[in-house]
Amino acid sequence: MLGGNIITLYALRLGSSSTTIGILNAFNFISFFFMPIGKRLVTRFPIVKVFGFAWLFRYVAMIPILAAPFFAARGRVDVALTLMVISVFAFNVFRGIGMIGNNPVLNELAAGPDRGSYVVQIQIINSGVTMIGSISLALLLGRNPPLGLYGFLMLAGIASGIVASILIFKIPEPEKSSESGKSNFLDTIVRNFADPSFRLFIAVFFFVSFVASTARAFAVVYSRDAYLQSDGDVALFTVFGALGALSIGLVSRLLVDRVGAKPLYIVYTGIAMLSMVPAIVSPDFGGAMLTLLFLSVFHFALNFGCAGTEGVAQNYFFGLVKSEDLLDLGILYYVVFGVSGAVGSFFGGVMLDALEASDFAPAVSFRVFFAVLVLLLILALFLQRGLKRLGALPLRGALGVIFSFRDLRAITLLNRLDQIRSPHEETLLLEALHDAPSSVGAAGLLDRVHSPRLAIRVEAIRAIESLPELSPEVEAALISDAEQNPYTTAYISARVLGRSGSFKKAIPLLRMTLASDDYMLAGESMLALARQGDEKSLISIEERIRASRNPRLLIMGVSALELFNHPSSLSCLLDLLRREDPPPYLRDEVVLAISGILNFLDRFYPAYVRFLKDPSLGTMLISDEIEAAAEKYPPKVKRGAGKRDSSMGTAERVALLREAIPAFMDKSQGASFARWIHDMIGHSSGVAEPLFAEAALDADLTCYDRFRFLLGYWAATLLEKELRS
Repeated sequence: MLGGNIITLYALRLGSSSTTIGILNAFNFISFFFMPIGKRLVTRFPIVKVFGFAWLFRYVAMIPILAAPFFAARGRVDVALTLMVISVFAFNVFRGIGMIGNNPVLNELAAGPDRGSYVVQIQIINSGVTMIGSISLALLLGRNPPLGLYGFLMLAGIASGIVASILIFKIPEPEKSSESGKSNFLDTIVRNFADPSFRLFIAVFFFVSFVASTARAFAVVYSRDAYLQSDGDVALFTVFGALGALSIGLVSRLLVDRVGAKPLYIVYTGIAMLSMVPAIVSPDFGGAMLTLLFLSVFHFALNFGCAGTEGVAQNYFFGLVKSEDLLDLGILYYVVFGVSGAVGSFFGGVMLDALEASDFAPAVSFRVFFAVLVLLLILALFLQRGLKRLGALPLRGALGVIFSFRDLRAITLLNRLDQIRSPHEETLLLEALHDAPSSVGAAGLLDRVHSPRLAIRVEAIRAIESLPELSPEVEAALISDAEQNPYTTAYISARVLGRSGSFKKAIPLLRMTLASDDYMLAGESMLALARQGDEKSLISIEERIRASRNPRLLIMGVSALELFNHPSSLSCLLDLLRREDPPPYLRDEVVLAISGILNFLDRFYPAYVRFLKDPSLGTMLISDEIEAAAEKYPPKVKRGAGKRDSSMGTAERVALLREAIPAFMDKSQGASFARWIHDMIGHSSGVAEPLFAEAALDADLTCYDRFRFLLGYWAATLLEKELRS
């Protein structure tokens, strides 16, 4: 009720010029030049007291404006405007003195990993109250409000401001606030300006703030002069502007701590630039409703982008500067903000008055006005690329998050997770995060890895497991869990650590846990080392497999050997089948692992599934493979063989295998089959042939129909390979 558009509308109602409007808006930024006075005061008084009293005097200083309607009613508009200028100037002087406490107090209250969302929360509250106030103003002002109504609104604003000032005194005093006020302002500025990153930020901040303050200050004038809208309609547009600021606050609160300030700063600057492009055209709709719709969208989009830049700029500033320099650099921050805003407001008013004096129509004047602002934002976008990331995502990654429903859902769940206190609800949200994997959620899950509740730790690690990419911080947390929590969550962490070949730091721990009594941890460590391709652990894994009788550990070990894909492991796998009565599911795993190591699993698996459903089909399935190979690659009979040459031609080998398979599969008679394999040894350099030639005659192995089917199918694929070559 005392700042921004209501003052502009009041001044326009009194008939002020664009230059006067620019001066009034400039006062909002000139206030920052009085922050050094506040700095001097905080060396003698507590910072919250300085903050509170300055705010109280700020509203008291507005009392003279209450007399403006009386002078205007008596024809002394000049006196009324003078009272307005004096009141607004004093209002902003005390604001500047009190602003010295804003950054230290806000930084103290916002400390922690959710600093960004807390700072944006202040912006959301501001925007929400502004929107409600704007709606009320639009309803109150109507199309032709009396001057007395403006006086009533000023009185209400002064009264509510005094109440708010009293509440400031209840804010706790920031630690070491008085010591920070004793620092040398110029020394701090010079020292930080030696850093190119800080200089670049100040330059970017100046250009963006200059454009944002200028555009927002004259958006009201644009609606009134270019489209001849009434005070009530203009007040309605400010509602949409406040809604835009509120909306960007909600978006920033969701994203800023997960994405980072820099990419959002660039994105919001781009949105602000695009929002002004329609104003360069200033289309004539010829209808009241379309004009209202256009101006409503314009105010929404403009405030959406501009308010977004202001919010993330402060977050970026907090991340860029050291805490001990915050008070001094906070003054500089607001001085730059004030200079850019004051110069922008004054520049805008003078520019529009100059264009009007040159007989340009209002619409044309504003086209030129907004075109200049768009060019300045293009320059700012170019400079923003050089800002330090400060741990933020790269721009492309940030855009991927912003336009990804999965990432946004994950961020929403994480924000809800931060507010949950019930272990049951926390577990449910972690389960949902497992179903909505997103890399931006990793940091929010790490705290839950150390939860005292087992169910929460389990779900947190499972959610981490589903993420597409894992950071070094996640790796360290998982290594710690695998080391400290056997029999509970250690095996899950070991599984996650082995999911890719990037976590080399975990290998020593995984090797050590191979001997753990926690069989799940030992098994997952085997698989993890296999996925990491740690060849040095292969012998240790085979030794653990030979020594173990735990079926689950054996199955995981078999899978690890398959992942290593070393033919030398075939003898270890055959030894498992030679054990007394191995369980059927272990036999299946061994058979499939052997086929995987020998690189014919994809062909073998469908046939094996059919065989398990109906073992009587075994001979037929293998014979079909032999006939298909012989038909596709016709065998040749060997001619001119010498007496010493006992090897067979391909035709003879096909015939022998045709005869050997039924005897081997149906009667477990492996002599002919073993002879066929022996003959193939001379045509292959593999290590499987000698092992399988012996295995075909080993009653401890051929007693299992699964193993006989494996050998027969392997022989058919080997024959096809030989025929093809």
